[in-house]
Amino acid sequence: MKFKGPQKEEMISAGIDIGTSTTKLVISRFTLMNMAGGAHVPRIEIIDKEVIHRSPIYRTPLLSPTTIDIEKIEDLVRKEYQKAGIEPKDIQTGAVIITGETATKSNAEVMLHQLSDQAGEFLVATAGPDLEGIIAAKGSGAYEYSINTGKVIANIDIGGGTANVAVYKSGRLCGTCTLHVGGRLIECNDNKIQSISPPVKNLLRQWDSRMVEGQTQNPSAIKQVTDFMADVIARMLKKKLTNEDLPLLLGHEPNWVEDIEAIMFSGGISECIYHHETGTVQSAKYDDIGLMLAASLKESSSLAGWTWVKPQETVRATVLGAGMQTTEISGATIEADHRKLPMKNLPVYQIRFEGDFKTVINQLSKRIEEAIDLYDPQRDGQNFAVYFSDLPYLRFREIDEFAESILKAMKQKPNQSQPLVLVLDRDYAKVLGQTLKRKAPEQSIICIDQIKVENGDYLDIGQVLETDVVPVIIKTLTFQK
Repeated sequence: MKFKGPQKEEMISAGIDIGTSTTKLVISRFTLMNMAGGAHVPRIEIIDKEVIHRSPIYRTPLLSPTTIDIEKIEDLVRKEYQKAGIEPKDIQTGAVIITGETATKSNAEVMLHQLSDQAGEFLVATAGPDLEGIIAAKGSGAYEYSINTGKVIANIDIGGGTANVAVYKSGRLCGTCTLHVGGRLIECNDNKIQSISPPVKNLLRQWDSRMVEGQTQNPSAIKQVTDFMADVIARMLKKKLTNEDLPLLLGHEPNWVEDIEAIMFSGGISECIYHHETGTVQSAKYDDIGLMLAASLKESSSLAGWTWVKPQETVRATVLGAGMQTTEISGATIEADHRKLPMKNLPVYQIRFEGDFKTVINQLSKRIEEAIDLYDPQRDGQNFAVYFSDLPYLRFREIDEFAESILKAMKQKPNQSQPLVLVLDRDYAKVLGQTLKRKAPEQSIICIDQIKVENGDYLDIGQVLETDVVPVIIKTLTFQK
């Protein structure tokens, strides 16, 4: 795209979300404008957005409990493109996101790349539970609510297998937590219990319950489970989980320090509460505990103490988060290993310099460990970019300490041969990058500045241009300006 002046240009984006229970697709049109004018470095912004096609909510097709039916996924994507009057070549950007338990299927990675090859220039991401919570909070409207009100809000995205919680205050991510709470953790067929998920089995064992697969379903016994799930959510929000709750905890405990003021529900269970969707849903009946769980949430006295904020989106919160891009140009004083560029689809982890400089750098190892847990939970070597924001004025001695702390913290990364990718909001990239190179000559460094990003964004970093800057595509998995 070339922008000479403040003229407008449109682009088409597609988002595909393949979750534990459901699969959906959204096609959107974005209007872009160069807001900097002809004589300046381009500053391209999205000034308008419009959803032009929403697919029905499909049940995620599986060949077996461990294998996604790739052919059926491709068929439904093709069919929805045709309904929208869109061809793959019309799609200029977008995202295929695999979320929930679907991300653990044996052929998930194959399907991601097969779909993205077929459907256009897609961002490809398998969202772990923490990242899924972050994406959902932005798609549901919780993130925007926190900016507009300054309040601390927890978005609780409940689908088929998990409840992914992300807490925001004034647009800042405070923390995350994930629970084994979802609509398909107990499934029924012909009035009999067909399956009980392992976490719920552990809970029932703890209770000495006699509920087992194959028996006639007992609504009061199932309601006891869903009521308990609602109470666990409340205790998690208060950071007061008990030993009895632990079978339903997935990963780390709640890690925010703020007191939550408001809550918002998104995901399939939220749809059971609010009934946003109209039209045909590709599921003739509920054969799980989704409706009962929604009722338990609404009736819970434990959850009644918080302000309930109605979401902008329920089941489509993650898919509406797909595909917005902005292009920025880095500062001219950067340090970049030309051999490692271009780089694509780097997730961003943000570290704010809040308070004392020494305190932040002393906590750097812990923060990088959190980044690895978020973006590389299986320790497969997924690289990521670290964004340092709100940087104070730094003298050379502090730059030296900063570089030393970064190198020490980054030793935790599973793949030490990867370049360190650092993004700064102030003009320190050249001096920091050169200091890192002096201390670790064998380490590839990509250190750029004057870029604004945040947790949950993805970066494409292009080749260094003749003017010693790099073009940066910021892929924001949110449906907002």
